[in-house]
Amino acid sequence: MKVGISVSSSYQSRDVVEGARFMIERTRVARDAELDSLFLGDHHITPTPYYQNVPMLGRLLAEWSDRPAGVLLLLPLWNPVLAAEQLASLACLSKGRLIMQCALGAGRSQFQGMGASLNSRVKRFEASLAIMKRLWRGETVTSEGVWKIKNARISPLPPASIDVWIGASADKALDRAARLGDAWLADPGLNFNELQLKLDVYQQALNRHGKKQPETLALRRDIYVAESARDAAQARAASIKSNYRGITPESLLIGEAGAIASALLELEEAGFTDVIIRNLHPEQTKALQSTERLAEVRRLVASR
Repeated sequence: MKVGISVSSSYQSRDVVEGARFMIERTRVARDAELDSLFLGDHHITPTPYYQNVPMLGRLLAEWSDRPAGVLLLLPLWNPVLAAEQLASLACLSKGRLIMQCALGAGRSQFQGMGASLNSRVKRFEASLAIMKRLWRGETVTSEGVWKIKNARISPLPPASIDVWIGASADKALDRAARLGDAWLADPGLNFNELQLKLDVYQQALNRHGKKQPETLALRRDIYVAESARDAAQARAASIKSNYRGITPESLLIGEAGAIASALLELEEAGFTDVIIRNLHPEQTKALQSTERLAEVRRLVASR
């Protein structure tokens, strides 16, 4: 079981410089804990600071190791030529494999603010991904579909292929992930039983499209590795009181290192190869300590 991290990009601090520093600190601790991958999310038109992923990952790669790294892109919100250029440049900076996580995105205000339509997001997603893959191969692309593009090409090209993980939950989206992606990225809000059902739907879609089982089956989990049972109980109570991200409590990983290790092993037995964690504790010190304790979690997983 590989354990990666999606570093939070949103901070409530009044000092916007402090928020960026927090991201750097979290990346350093994740590197020292020898986590297996580093990711940043994607969100726009936010009322509180949200640090944009491409420039931030460029900075964080200076702190990171030679392990995989990447960003999530809500593809319907991105011009595909710009997105292909940005990720190709990041691939030139990365010491390890670059991964693009991608999804449809949601939220009417976000789409309106970015000049995009929710109604056409599926078409824009598929067209964007097709255009980006062609550009990464060095092709010159003209498109008359939802993206009006003429004679586009990019340079530099990525020095190695960029993996594509597609986030999906609905059955149609799982079919799209099987058809177009290198891996499926499961939603953090799915509980264990739902994950098993969705994994079965995804595997059926792979069979329909004549695709082999991918090497990677990834999921997101919001997590807090506590120092004690009392610390875990307090964090769990706080998450319930705040209705943390609208995620049901059973889909959150909160507990001491041994309990977290057991939960990861259960996910591994279900067939998942990668868990991408996001720290759920709002305090920077607590979040850093939680990541540090993941080194012990990984040792426990390896020993069982």
